[in-house]
Amino acid sequence: MLTVLSMFGTRPEAIKMAPVITELARHSDLVRSVTCVTAQHRQMLDQVLQTFQICPDYDLDLMQERQPLAQLTACILQAFEPILIKVEPDWMLIQGDTTTVMATSLVAFYHNIRVGHIEAGLRTNNKRAPFPEEINRRITSVIADLHFAPTEHARQALLAEGIADSAIRVTGNTVIDALFWVRNLAREHPPVLPSGLLESIAGKRLILVTGHRRESFGEGLDQICLALRELVQSNDDICIVYPVHLNPNVREPVFRILQGVQRVHLIDPLPYASFVYLMDRAYLILTDSGGIQEEAPSLGKPVLVMRDTTERPEGIEVGNVCLVGTHRSRIVEQTLDLLANEERYRKMAMARNPYGDGKAASRIVESLLAYA
Repeated sequence: MLTVLSMFGTRPEAIKMAPVITELARHSDLVRSVTCVTAQHRQMLDQVLQTFQICPDYDLDLMQERQPLAQLTACILQAFEPILIKVEPDWMLIQGDTTTVMATSLVAFYHNIRVGHIEAGLRTNNKRAPFPEEINRRITSVIADLHFAPTEHARQALLAEGIADSAIRVTGNTVIDALFWVRNLAREHPPVLPSGLLESIAGKRLILVTGHRRESFGEGLDQICLALRELVQSNDDICIVYPVHLNPNVREPVFRILQGVQRVHLIDPLPYASFVYLMDRAYLILTDSGGIQEEAPSLGKPVLVMRDTTERPEGIEVGNVCLVGTHRSRIVEQTLDLLANEERYRKMAMARNPYGDGKAASRIVESLLAYA
């Protein structure tokens, strides 16, 4: 029997790992599936675990407020090793680009455990943007034994770095698997939202916003918030909902600039089902999130990415996504154009989603079963 250890620590990782864990459970006659979380994000991780009814076998509970990256990395290295020794997996699965991914893959390498990297091959080729994710991905790619690339573009990036073609599988992105399942559930049983929110946004074009990246801390987030304030103050027919990340470096500028502004709703991070429900209702989305760049096109929502670069160029190439950076005037200009230009809006909303068909998890597990 094949033992597979699925390792993750943040909300986005959990969302994208959930379909794989569910698929592994369907093959319990061939696979012993074990899950471990670092809880690099605690509250936001727990929301996703509850949504997908995942109960980790091991929870390292490593989150500390304002924890420096070096300290987090050291904690993961030290805390994870005993789990790996105890479980003795044939394969460890990791997803994406977090410090959890990088650190646990290094421990697995030390113990000669094979690593499968889900969502492999995303690159900006700028080691400081996104920070620290770009370097986390590169380190992990050197270590990984199987690379589950979401797109052909990602496959080509891996090949360019010398990864053997035989070690790469193009699977699509598991976030689309998760999104379709949760969207259908949310449409059938609308999830709970903050009291009065639906009434407050009724009759308005909803702009859903997320912004939390480390490289935007400081001036970048100030510029984003000033742009949002300008947009809502100059357009009576829109409203903004911004689930604010729990990081104090995010909350301070957001509440300083936007608290009390009419038709701007600052709320705590939502359970995944509630967030998907709002994405489904939104007119357009402003974000610096990688996952949302992949999810929103499947819902027919144009996305303005408030970053200077992205490791997901496929959305830009097919027209779902526009990169607008973090400068106030650029964000305002591009948002106003989408609000006014129906033809541009229609083209972005109807563009093909390049990130998958909702069957990525089955392709990943099928690849692993070849080693059973």
